[in-house]
Amino acid sequence: MSTPQPDVDLYLHVRVLISIILGLSVTRLVSGVARFIQHPGRHRIWWIHLAWVGWALLNVLTLWWWEFRLSLVTHWSFALYFFICIYASMYYFLSVLLFPDDLQGYDGYKDYFLSRRVWFFGFVALTEALDVVDTWIKGTEHLQSLGPEYWIRIGGFLVFCAVAAKTRNATFHGLFVLGALVFEASFFSRNYFSLS
Repeated sequence: MSTPQPDVDLYLHVRVLISIILGLSVTRLVSGVARFIQHPGRHRIWWIHLAWVGWALLNVLTLWWWEFRLSLVTHWSFALYFFICIYASMYYFLSVLLFPDDLQGYDGYKDYFLSRRVWFFGFVALTEALDVVDTWIKGTEHLQSLGPEYWIRIGGFLVFCAVAAKTRNATFHGLFVLGALVFEASFFSRNYFSLS
């Protein structure tokens, strides 16, 4: 009995669209940060907002790298293709929420971010939930290889996002984003740098 072979042409077709969507996300995040250099006094910067920008960029780059594992999928369908497009698009939504077209009506990024926190953390929670499906698509063996830490990470993010959506407390937001950055960097370095 032969092992099913991945449909390489179809995967390459899907990979191009994923790359476009994630590339737009990176562009939005990097150009948003570049605006601070271009016009340093135009808008008030908030370090917590910038830390979430760093978290989003880290996640987009690692997702882009790790989606290579989709090359092992042997049976592509429109539903799977649609899901992957929606999942990648979540990062573009986050990027646009972090860097809107203008800040008219807001007193800097702190005011803007806190006023849009329900939307932002709602999309972060949705993205984390979609990550479970994306990880499962890459194989149950892969999902199990991430161990209980993966489930703790997802559950923790969902709980903290629910709290962050409700509170304006800067201390909580600061601790959450610092913890998220440290944990994500640690998790990705331990689990994803082994892919060659």
